[in-house]
Amino acid sequence: MWRVLPLEIFRSFAQSCLMTEKLKLIARSADDLSVISAVLQDSALRIDDMAWLPEAHRFAVVANRFRWEKVAKDAPRRKARGERVRAGLHFDGILRAQFRNLSLGDKQKVVELLAIDTKMGEDGAATIELVFAGGGTIRLEAECIEVVLQDLSDAWTALRTPSHAVD
Repeated sequence: MWRVLPLEIFRSFAQSCLMTEKLKLIARSADDLSVISAVLQDSALRIDDMAWLPEAHRFAVVANRFRWEKVAKDAPRRKARGERVRAGLHFDGILRAQFRNLSLGDKQKVVELLAIDTKMGEDGAATIELVFAGGGTIRLEAECIEVVLQDLSDAWTALRTPSHAVD
């Protein structure tokens, strides 16, 4: 069963019992998109799993997202490796996409999404940056924020829990 939650109440997603089901989120503001960024932190995807569709004004991604909400829920069992799930993400109203420090020719290369940053402009326009490990970025110029994230598969056990060095 799919559930669409208002993002204002979804901020406590780690405590939500709904996380055993497939997730579907819609973002229409920078705050909403920050929640999607948190949910997608440490997602792994191939270069071939991204598509810029200029005629449709859409940028789409399919990624293996780490279910951080599941790790938080299972925190007492610290030995758990966590889970991943296949998730689809699409941005609508995209006017331009720019790629930096990503080897687009290597279609099978796996990259790790660290965050999605948003800068609001005038009249609801936005600049959205997908930030990848290793310094790669994708900059999307958007008419407005219209983003959908949806889990597409059942979860499977992750090989490891992502970790980051603290500076």
